[in-house]
Amino acid sequence: MNQTAIFWPMLAQVLLVYIVYVVMGARRFGAVRSGAAKTSQFRNRGTEPEGSATAANNLANQFELPVLFYVLCLALYATAGVSFVALILMWLFVISRYVHAFVHVTANRVMQRSQVFMFGLGVLGLGWIWFALHLLRSV
Repeated sequence: MNQTAIFWPMLAQVLLVYIVYVVMGARRFGAVRSGAAKTSQFRNRGTEPEGSATAANNLANQFELPVLFYVLCLALYATAGVSFVALILMWLFVISRYVHAFVHVTANRVMQRSQVFMFGLGVLGLGWIWFALHLLRSV
């Protein structure tokens, strides 16, 4: 299998980060423009409007669990461990992050977000197990 295929889900995850940045920026700009907020309110998250705070919180989420995803992808690439199963797991994780972000920045239903998060967490965990098995087979 082409080992560089692992970079496509990584690029998709990076795209999500940029999308959330755009959403957050648009919401902040809109809040200031409409008079609902002053630029000084964005110094601390506790004082900014809910819509932009939600986007900012989701942006922070993109630098939490996904860090383990990036490390796993690079580890799979470095050890020639990219396989069909690994790619499916990585794509499932990225899809879960898109769904999570969508729920978070729209309806923000905590139970839905939690379920999607747990799915992504489980898929990523399976990815790490798959990586460990790959390392054991390489020994």
